[in-house]
Amino acid sequence: MPAYGFAHLRNRRHHPDVLEYLERIQDTLDPFHGRFVIHGPPAEVVEGTWPGSMVLIEFPDLATARAWYVSPAYQDILRLRTDHIEGDVVLVEGVGPRYDPRERAAKLRAGAGSPDDGPEV
Repeated sequence: MPAYGFAHLRNRRHHPDVLEYLERIQDTLDPFHGRFVIHGPPAEVVEGTWPGSMVLIEFPDLATARAWYVSPAYQDILRLRTDHIEGDVVLVEGVGPRYDPRERAAKLRAGAGSPDDGPEV
């Protein structure tokens, strides 16, 4: 099951450290088969508000995403971003190709899951 590293970044500044982070991050992702799916384009907000930008990185699975995040190579460059950009980062498991939201609704109706167990939208 694929997993994702999702970042909601706010108050971005193009500090030299951030540019170095951008130059080095791909080398930290390659051993974990991580790839950028979204990397900071302006979003078209159709509901609510969305200050900032987003980054979405895909990994083969959640264990691999976790291993990348705690890897010495990534931890070595992390402060280059966090010292200059405010944001939230989460690692989350994706849904498989056969995911059907109707099955999720049926489980919730039957009381077999909590609202925090999975995707709603």
